[in-house]
Amino acid sequence: MKFRKWSGLVLSIIIFTVFFTGCSKDVAEVTPTAESGVLDDFTPIVSATGKVVPFEWGKLSFLNSGVIQEILIAEGDIVKTDQELMILAGSGQMQAAVTAAELELISAEKALVDIYDNVETAKAQAEVNLAQARIDLEDEIEERDKKDYRRVNDATLDGIRADYILAEDALEDAEEYFEAFADRAEDDPERAQALSALSNAQKNRDRALYNLNYALGKPDADEVAKADALVLLAQARLNDAESEYHKWESGPDPKQLEVAEARVKNGKAQLNSANEILMQQSLKAPFSGTVSEVYMRSDEWVVAGQPVLMLANLERLQVETTDLSEIDVARIKIGDKAEISFDAFPELLVQGTVTKIAPKSDEGAGVNYKVLVELDHIPAGLRWGMTAFVDIEVHE
Repeated sequence: MKFRKWSGLVLSIIIFTVFFTGCSKDVAEVTPTAESGVLDDFTPIVSATGKVVPFEWGKLSFLNSGVIQEILIAEGDIVKTDQELMILAGSGQMQAAVTAAELELISAEKALVDIYDNVETAKAQAEVNLAQARIDLEDEIEERDKKDYRRVNDATLDGIRADYILAEDALEDAEEYFEAFADRAEDDPERAQALSALSNAQKNRDRALYNLNYALGKPDADEVAKADALVLLAQARLNDAESEYHKWESGPDPKQLEVAEARVKNGKAQLNSANEILMQQSLKAPFSGTVSEVYMRSDEWVVAGQPVLMLANLERLQVETTDLSEIDVARIKIGDKAEISFDAFPELLVQGTVTKIAPKSDEGAGVNYKVLVELDHIPAGLRWGMTAFVDIEVHE
């Protein structure tokens, strides 16, 4: 630690004290004290060497590998935040992928809207299907119940029995009529006509008798089994119709809605991914500043992460210490005032403020810590990399 701001008065007192002590031991020794006010303007300081650096700088690189199609800036250019600096080849294909992703997202969103728009229609159709399923089940149960009794009801049975009586009476009449011609020759027309009438009457009577016997009987086991199966089938269809109706009764089908929403979510993710890839074809300025160096040329291949240019904010310069020891860094804090001088401007002193103290020492010889000092004003001609000397005031 060293002291600055020694006043001429303090120096005179010291010289006078030494001289006076040597001349006489009887004279009281004069010792300057803080109480006397002589050292009131003493200010302890910590000194370090530093260099001028920008407030913000960085080496920029692409996130994708590719061929540099166009360089839009040159060294020394001042650029603004988000200004396009370089472009990789292949942006057309990336744009096509973005367009395809946009179309898929639009289609997915429309499908989701259609699900909600079709709820009422689907619900009405489900209600119709439910009503029809109930009717079908009732019909099949009724048909099954008939298998426990005669095949026909009483009215139908009366009609079938009447048909049989009439057919039996017609057969007797035909037989009696044929008896009148039975002795005639077989080729006699009248005999042939009577025989034909008798044959038809016999067929009609037989058919009527079969119908009567069928109507009086009960269904066989196969018919009953078939009727049972049809009842079960109708019941299953009714269950499905009820389930479908309940789905639409409370809104869209949850499964369809889940699939549609997942499709929209995936569409958005695909579009975001395509846009990100497209954006990575273009290198933009992350902050406003000056293009300090350009490392690449057009048509050169660049690897992802490879620096292509240096960008720095030269409008705000600061000083970064390079040799501040661990002993001295323990004595300072953020907000301490400092006085800075420069090799390039020997007569110039600039005031500043400590804004950052490194939490870890630098690698290399000795234990040194980087400290950043913000300048109260930027002198004309001050440049990045110039040597600076920093005196930081400490208060003990």
